[in-house]
Amino acid sequence: MALQDLTPQLRTRLSRMERAVGWFVLVAVGLLLFGFGYYLYNTAERKGWFRTKAPYYTYTHTASGLKVGDPVTLMGLGIGQITVIEPMPPTDWEHNMYVEFEIRSPYFGYIWTEGSWANVTSAGLLGGRSLEVTKGTNGYPTYVFHPLSMFSLAQAKGIVGSTNWVLAQEILAPGATNPIARPLKPLTNLSAIAQAGYSNMMMMDKGVTQKLMTGIWNPYKHSYEVFEKGMKYALESVESPPVSEQLQSMIAEVERVLPNIFNLTNHLQEVLTNSAELTSNLNVVALSARPAVSNLTAALSQLNQPGALGEWLLSPTARKELEGFLGNASGTLTNANTNLLTLVSNLNVSLDNLAGMTGNLRDQVAGNPTLVRGIADAVVHADQLVQGLKKFWLFRNLFPAPTTPATTNQPQPSSKPVTSPKATSHR
Repeated sequence: MALQDLTPQLRTRLSRMERAVGWFVLVAVGLLLFGFGYYLYNTAERKGWFRTKAPYYTYTHTASGLKVGDPVTLMGLGIGQITVIEPMPPTDWEHNMYVEFEIRSPYFGYIWTEGSWANVTSAGLLGGRSLEVTKGTNGYPTYVFHPLSMFSLAQAKGIVGSTNWVLAQEILAPGATNPIARPLKPLTNLSAIAQAGYSNMMMMDKGVTQKLMTGIWNPYKHSYEVFEKGMKYALESVESPPVSEQLQSMIAEVERVLPNIFNLTNHLQEVLTNSAELTSNLNVVALSARPAVSNLTAALSQLNQPGALGEWLLSPTARKELEGFLGNASGTLTNANTNLLTLVSNLNVSLDNLAGMTGNLRDQVAGNPTLVRGIADAVVHADQLVQGLKKFWLFRNLFPAPTTPATTNQPQPSSKPVTSPKATSHR
């Protein structure tokens, strides 16, 4: 049915419906475009499309486990990605693979000239590897964002002591290793710089900060250079072999050691065989030793009573003789004790008498002082008389000269082995 055949009321309602559908389509398309734009914005923020990226590169022995687009991490955090992996020219004998990567802002501020490395480590058991950079510990930032200018000595006199203008290079004296002045420090010792032979120096204006890199550190010139497109900073790599190579070397080591393991198992088998034979021989020895053990057990069981050891060592005759001897010895000791008591009592009486005699003698000596002197004179005169008689020819034979007794070797009594009384009685 044609539109002209409709009534005016129906045509009015149809026009309103068409306008509503049109507006709905427009709103839907707008929402779709807005969602797509929001998605693009979030993706750009997440991947750092709007951030400044600093380029770096390193060299590796092999590209195994690495691919373009892999993340670059710093302390476990993703800060960039690998952009280029290419082999070096055949004439380059020092490097194999060229790996270029970029680090987003502000994380390239952690990369300094000393202490920062590119570690290529294993990731997972399927041969994958990852690229991780380390935080710098010393040196200078690899990139700067302040304007660089070359100043002559005459121009540098006007900025001496300024806090905005700082050095952008190391000042080294001829033949010296320690710099006179370092980058990022204010210019103060201009005379020492002139004496070192410098006529121009690179300066940096810290009062102005730009969004893009303005300078890159040149380790060969010990100075910052004005950054140009295509410049990249080189990081030394610390590379670990892939897991596949490690497994291959492990398998080779196992194959090398495996024959020794087989020899060891053979030796163990021989040891086990000898142990089995030894245990069988020990069983025979144990069976043969059972009678001796039984006799020893019976002998030890007889000792479990008072005096059993004496009955076991001595014969009945020896025991009787020993009992008689001990009885006689007891009587002898009793008599000796009685006699000793009597002897001691008599000795006590004799000592009392001797004490009386000495006391009387002491009284006599005290009463007659010349008595002791007379006795001493008599002894001296008697000795002189005897000595004179020894020299007189008539009485000389009565006093023969003393002779030294000769030492004679007397035979030692032969020692006989000591035997037990029980053995003597059995003889």
